[in-house]
Amino acid sequence: MSERHIVTTKTPFRITFTGGGTDLPSYYKNYGTGATVSATINSYVYITLAKHFFNNEFRVSYSTTENAITELDQIKHPTVREAMRLLDIEKGLQLVSITEIPSKGTGMGSSSSFLVGVLNALHAWKGEIISPKKLAEEAVYIEREILKEYGGKQDQYAATYGGINLIEFFSNDEVSVKKLPLSNKSKKELESRLLLFYTGKERSSTDIHKKQEIQINKNITNYKRMTELAYETSEALAETNWDKLGSLLNENWNLKKQLSDGISDTTIDSYYQKAISSGAIGGKLIGAGGSGFLLFVVDPEKRESVKTALGLKVHDFEIEQNGSRVVYVD
Repeated sequence: MSERHIVTTKTPFRITFTGGGTDLPSYYKNYGTGATVSATINSYVYITLAKHFFNNEFRVSYSTTENAITELDQIKHPTVREAMRLLDIEKGLQLVSITEIPSKGTGMGSSSSFLVGVLNALHAWKGEIISPKKLAEEAVYIEREILKEYGGKQDQYAATYGGINLIEFFSNDEVSVKKLPLSNKSKKELESRLLLFYTGKERSSTDIHKKQEIQINKNITNYKRMTELAYETSEALAETNWDKLGSLLNENWNLKKQLSDGISDTTIDSYYQKAISSGAIGGKLIGAGGSGFLLFVVDPEKRESVKTALGLKVHDFEIEQNGSRVVYVD
């Protein structure tokens, strides 16, 4: 392998329209195929690897900086440590991350996007080209098998493939990713009808997923309907039926709130009702629940009234067609 001095990857975050939760293994392994529809957006986490001055040390910098690490086991960041272990990375390396949205509890799949970006960068550092499928599988393996973190696996596949996808999860652990092609005109129409608000609250998705998994057998009807909603969402997008899309998100949100404690609260419910009362067709909280970003489908002429009613920070975005990619190598 030729010696590398620096590698940078760019990995998008995602928004999920419908079906979130049906990607939990305790559902799709026991009760039927799960399905989600999600889209990556033009907000990213950047991972940069560079040669370390000291060839017997690691340096890892994220919200905390870990300096003078002489052994892999000393790295405190769990996914960085296990990604380096999986790929047998040698000392003399430093890793730095930069994120364009808050990196914890946002519901945008940030932890999985981070890990996908790290793995992609480490493979590039070693001179290896990896497929989106293999990259997602490695990220799932680290989060779910090695670290035993509760959760599903839509985030890893969304981050690696990019774009708008119907992702299906089968009982044998196979995953199907079906691109939902929208013309540039339809994509712009969709973007003009989506509003994303930051609630300012954070939470641990692992805790909420743990509660969901424990109670899955009590909510099978909800999960089956949410799976159906994912397929109906893919049809609504293909038909550019934005009113239908809004109503599907609304139904999905009402079903999801029933799955466990902590998915919503009085503050989030209040924001949601204000948005609907001021003209939003439908929406949902992105991710496992409890905090992060609220997504709404809104007719363009109602956008300003919804913004005014909520008074929250708006996160403007476009749909990103690419998944994790290496953007610089030297």
